[in-house]
Amino acid sequence: MALKIGDKAPQLLGTDENGNEVTLDRFKGRKLVLYFYPKDNTPGCTNEACNLRDNYDQLKDAGYEIVGVSPDSAASHQKFIAKHGLPFTLITDPDHTLLEQFGAWGEKVMCGKTRMGVLRSTFVIDSDGTIVRAMGPKEVKVKEHASQILTDNK
Repeated sequence: MALKIGDKAPQLLGTDENGNEVTLDRFKGRKLVLYFYPKDNTPGCTNEACNLRDNYDQLKDAGYEIVGVSPDSAASHQKFIAKHGLPFTLITDPDHTLLEQFGAWGEKVMCGKTRMGVLRSTFVIDSDGTIVRAMGPKEVKVKEHASQILTDNK
């Protein structure tokens, strides 16, 4: 069963682009925006990452830290970060462990074919590790994602 609003997020989130373990403790005292995206260097995912990058200072000032998650490799994440100057951590989840915990891995239809894949979604986790907001694939607007997050700043 997927995590939902009101649930505690898992302490271990995964491994970042440099092979370091990422835990919730790293973000203690801040709100964490955990966003799940399908693939590095694809149009929608690049738009979303660059929108968050362009608004990163504003998000930080509002108390947020950003972490992206996709099935891509650490090497792919490193290239994506370097190419677009991303100031935030990207977690590699090739086995879909975190994706499945958050319900961000499932069936999707593309070009008339059904297949398993990443369901673009975002979760906001408060400073005590509780999920306080969830945005599913139909809600996330890749070119306006930072403003979506900031409009719900509590």
